[in-house]
Amino acid sequence: MAVSNSKDSFADSNLSPPNSYGAVVLGGTFDRLHDGHRFFLKASAELARDRIVIGVCDGPMLSKKQVRCQTFADIIGLLTHVMNSCMLLTGNWVFGLAISSERVYRDFAGLIEPIEKRMHSVEEYIKSIKPELVVQLEPIIDPYGPSIIDENLEAIVVSKETLPGGLSVNKKRAEKGLSQLKVEVVDILPEDVTGEKLSSTALRRLEAESTVDSV
Repeated sequence: MAVSNSKDSFADSNLSPPNSYGAVVLGGTFDRLHDGHRFFLKASAELARDRIVIGVCDGPMLSKKQVRCQTFADIIGLLTHVMNSCMLLTGNWVFGLAISSERVYRDFAGLIEPIEKRMHSVEEYIKSIKPELVVQLEPIIDPYGPSIIDENLEAIVVSKETLPGGLSVNKKRAEKGLSQLKVEVVDILPEDVTGEKLSSTALRRLEAESTVDSV
């Protein structure tokens, strides 16, 4: 599944002119780098004159990014990809096989790409569009990462969804006596040809279903 780089796919808010800041910071999971990620990264890179700092989520920061099967009904929905006949269900048993939602959760958790791969994909893309930019990639295990430590940062790039996080960063910086960052908001509206929002979560779900289909 791919997203075209058309104006219909993306809408950008009023950003500052290119090269407005010596150093900008942003963060994300960047799992299965797709056009939404690329649009966000490109907008961020264009704002940076010398250096771009990118926090890549790892460890506990991935907990909200998993493909979740929160109810037994969700699990049964996945099993229908394997069993094409009527199933006799009794409680949590399917043909004598105990199915645990926690087990399914753990299995799908592994679908997120290794952080090394995600960081490499991000760096490779940034270098392909702005090779002169210094790219600083850091794994982050909390919502802030280098954004509340690096005193030379000038701006933080967020989406509308993560704007509260950007404001929280400035609050933390103020507590540490660091300068406030200009908050640049990139409005991203990625859609596929069916009009559905494209996300890494959706891609992980598709891969999970594909894995089940192949069993």
